[in-house]
Amino acid sequence: MKSEVHGFRCLVAICLFSALVVSTIAAAQSHPSYPRMAPLPQYLMSDRAAEIALARSAAPAAISDGAAVMVLEPHGYVTAVEGKNGFVCIVERGWMSPFDAPQFWNPKLRGPVCYNPEAARSILPMTYRRTDLVLARQSREAIKKSIEAALAARQLPALEPGGMSYMMSKQGYLDDQAGHWIPHLMFYTATGVNWGADQAGSPVMLNPQFHDAPEPVNVFMVPAGKWSDGTAAPSM
Repeated sequence: MKSEVHGFRCLVAICLFSALVVSTIAAAQSHPSYPRMAPLPQYLMSDRAAEIALARSAAPAAISDGAAVMVLEPHGYVTAVEGKNGFVCIVERGWMSPFDAPQFWNPKLRGPVCYNPEAARSILPMTYRRTDLVLARQSREAIKKSIEAALAARQLPALEPGGMSYMMSKQGYLDDQAGHWIPHLMFYTATGVNWGADQAGSPVMLNPQFHDAPEPVNVFMVPAGKWSDGTAAPSM
């Protein structure tokens, strides 16, 4: 009898352990971790035409067709298409997330964004600086310190009033949970500016992308309601 009870307890223990292993694996698969930079080729797009099209999908064609387009190569962003209207379209990678974001090194992230002239001059250089540091194989902590030093030395341009961008791509991939999320516009201001973001009934959201950590910029987001191709987007 004792041996039967002992055997039953062992069987229960094995079943519980197996269930724990399965649930742990499932959680890891649904919420993968990205503790360090992946091999560089995983962040690149081998099809330049596809990257150009993805970058342009950030904004309606009336804007993106005349915009400059940047693509990421092993040594940084380069101009793939010369622009005519002052806008610049680009596909950003995961390292443009907040420095404490779990998906900072997620190689799947593709964030099509199209900057207006003011943001192209004052916000886009932050993307270039972070990207150069990433391609130099610096750690997340070292990148943040380098950005802080560059800001202290005034090596990055000051924020220009009126900076905004379009992020209305149906094909973007912003993180493992949200996918392409919703189309929206982004507006760049100094920190401390109050737009009523995240208040009850307000359509304005505060994006933690920079928020003085370390870049001294607020990013306000406003849902657009339609994708850049004009089709209706799902509500939040």
